[in-house]
Amino acid sequence: MNDRERFHACLNYQPVDVVPHWTWGGWPETIQRWITEGYDPQTMDLTMGANRVFWVSTWFFPNPPFEHQVIEEDEKTILYINHEGILMRERKDQPYSSMPQFVRFPVETREEFRAFWKKRMQPDLVRRVGEDWKERLQKLHDEPIPLVIISDRWGGFFGPLRNLVGVERLCTLFYDDPAFVEEMMDANADFLIAMLEQILDAAPIDAFAFWEDMAYRSGPLLSPKLARRYMLPRYRRVVEFLRKRGVPFIGLDSDGDVTTLIPIWMDAGLNFLYPFEVQAGMDVLAVRRQFGKELRLIGGIAKQAVAAGPEAIERELARVKPLIDEGGYIPMLDHSCPPDISFANYAYYMRRLGEVCQQTAQ
Repeated sequence: MNDRERFHACLNYQPVDVVPHWTWGGWPETIQRWITEGYDPQTMDLTMGANRVFWVSTWFFPNPPFEHQVIEEDEKTILYINHEGILMRERKDQPYSSMPQFVRFPVETREEFRAFWKKRMQPDLVRRVGEDWKERLQKLHDEPIPLVIISDRWGGFFGPLRNLVGVERLCTLFYDDPAFVEEMMDANADFLIAMLEQILDAAPIDAFAFWEDMAYRSGPLLSPKLARRYMLPRYRRVVEFLRKRGVPFIGLDSDGDVTTLIPIWMDAGLNFLYPFEVQAGMDVLAVRRQFGKELRLIGGIAKQAVAAGPEAIERELARVKPLIDEGGYIPMLDHSCPPDISFANYAYYMRRLGEVCQQTAQ
């Protein structure tokens, strides 16, 4: 079987020659560590036998991007405006391993939102990708590899709004000015449909995923009641469009404990989720027991186990093996590798994951 055939067969609970398994690789600081431990980027492939997948995730960002503008800096930190218009303070020594301080967001008023959207969120794929975007998309589709479109950071109904106004401001807007929230959500639904209509006119895709990141270790940042009232109708609009255009798998990316949001996403027609962050209490086996086979799962392998070494890795792979055996599950780490994972442990994990997926094949 080729990678696309394995992807569809696995998510449809059909026999496969090898269970598809994916990897996210490492953070920039992780790669720097791995180079000191024997990894050679010129000759070594970090996928290490993992199945191939085309993730198209950069087409939905604000365009034109904001100019990188340094406001101030000292020996330890730098304050700058990033490509999304967010004023943020970041450590100089470990910018990827530490959480930045978000100082100001690009939108405070309706007028600022409308100006932002009109200037930077137009569904112009020539401007966003290039004159040859159709040819590039068709070339990706022609490969025997699943093509997954991810509306990374700007395709959803909480996450993108958080990028516009900030978490605290967004959460209060649901009570102080819900009409403003709905205007932003409707604008994003329109944007997604306009983008995806052009993409699907050029070539079919195997899957689409929203992006939210709307939960933390104790639960969602928005109550399920509010998510159902405000977000569910917008999900349904986009999902119904995608279903009519023949997209078989429609999912969502959110970190944190999303258990109470899953029924809302399934009611909207979503049929896969990732990455199931273990340290936030997400257990892919428990999710399968609770929500059944209609919900396909990707991820859910604890990165902390990989950091701990071979014995912990073996226990973690044994834990998820029943789900690998059952199908409808693509095993993968619950996020990319942080710098506490050694290259030796990563290589051991990837080798053993490949062997488990080979043994499980039907």
